[in-house]
Amino acid sequence: MKYYKYKIENLLKVNKIVTVHHFKFDKNFKSQIESHDFWEFAYAEKNPVICYNGIKHITINPGEMIFHKPNENHYVLADGINAPDLIVVSFECKSEAMNFFADKVLKIHPENIKYLYSIVNESKRTFDIPVSNPETKKLPIKEKPTLGGLQLIKNHLELLLINILRDETEQDGENSIFLPTYQNGEMSKNIMAILTKNVHKRIKIDDIAEELNYSKSYLFKTFKEQTGTTISSCFIKLKIERAKQLLRTTRLSITEISEQLCFDSQSYFTKSFKKITSYSPTKYRQIFN
Repeated sequence: MKYYKYKIENLLKVNKIVTVHHFKFDKNFKSQIESHDFWEFAYAEKNPVICYNGIKHITINPGEMIFHKPNENHYVLADGINAPDLIVVSFECKSEAMNFFADKVLKIHPENIKYLYSIVNESKRTFDIPVSNPETKKLPIKEKPTLGGLQLIKNHLELLLINILRDETEQDGENSIFLPTYQNGEMSKNIMAILTKNVHKRIKIDDIAEELNYSKSYLFKTFKEQTGTTISSCFIKLKIERAKQLLRTTRLSITEISEQLCFDSQSYFTKSFKKITSYSPTKYRQIFN
């Protein structure tokens, strides 16, 4: 029997990495206007930030990402009230699929943030990254960079972009994950509101069913159809998102955070956190605090 070998066609191919930054700006920061012949995106990790895209000013909220296409004039500034944290990545990619991202501001699903953090983590192990210097034109390679760092940065970046493309273009397929758009109905929105309200508590599906006056089986089925995930999985992800905030903004111990979010044990909390973010809580705090 002759085996058939599939030729791999690249939907997106990142050719070069230019810069990777994890900025922590003060509330009055404003960058210089710039333009370059490669792509750039900025992800608001903490607090809103104002971005100019050559035409207008756009407020980017935490969890959102703005894309700047090649040769687009752009800059960022804080709103004078909040000190923003930004992850900014610039790169060369000439694939036709990148045209989708032109002029886009997108809400990034939490499942995809792990790729973004992996890019930052690999970059810190590969480059000597200057702290909060947006004027940097070249990232010097470390004297002893991690093995395969540049390739992993490229791979994680391609995974991030492809998964964003899937989320934005296959909403009716199996790739819809975590936070739903609620275009298919209000039930998942109502369930999400209850889960969010009770993120610091334990909640049973019986409680949700009673509050919404529907059977458990109907809630399970409808939520899965509308969001592509389960209620329990979604609740864990909400708790982990809250845990990330507490790790960045408080001095609470891992045990205290675990208890505040009503995990059955610290070990289960740590296991869940690492599964979703790819980091242990301790490592996450070291990198992003």
